[in-house]
Amino acid sequence: MSIHETLMDGSQKAVMSNYLENLALLERLHRLLLDVVKDEFERLGILEINSVQALLLFNIGENEVTAGELKSRGYYQGSNVSYNLKKLVELGYMHHQRSDIDRRSVRVRLTEKGRKIRVMLNELFARHAEGLDKRGLVSGTAMDDINTSLKRMERFWTEQIRYIY
Repeated sequence: MSIHETLMDGSQKAVMSNYLENLALLERLHRLLLDVVKDEFERLGILEINSVQALLLFNIGENEVTAGELKSRGYYQGSNVSYNLKKLVELGYMHHQRSDIDRRSVRVRLTEKGRKIRVMLNELFARHAEGLDKRGLVSGTAMDDINTSLKRMERFWTEQIRYIY
């Protein structure tokens, strides 16, 4: 136990305990989401892309973006974005085009093949949302509350990065 922890009262320790549990859950849920997508793709016989690449296609959607924009939105880590985008272009899931203004910048958008993957993921996520609701596991209101709390954590962490260092 650190000196800081010994100075905490009971309610501060409870907040700390819950915060650490939140962090562990976020990490586990992200890994589990990747496994769920992987299993769905194996079931459908889609083996040439991985779950990270599939989620990249899903999140890009109908937008045309650069790797830098994806990184700045905080969705993906640096070199992973470039590698995965390059792979998705090679496999025909994305179009790429160099910017006329800045030749170093490449804009990407989904091909028809990429849009099909996006539709498959959308259907998977729709089934999940419906299943959670029908089974009474997480209501729409509870999901909204969870999203509100997660957005607050996101804002707090963003402030920590921008203003403390």
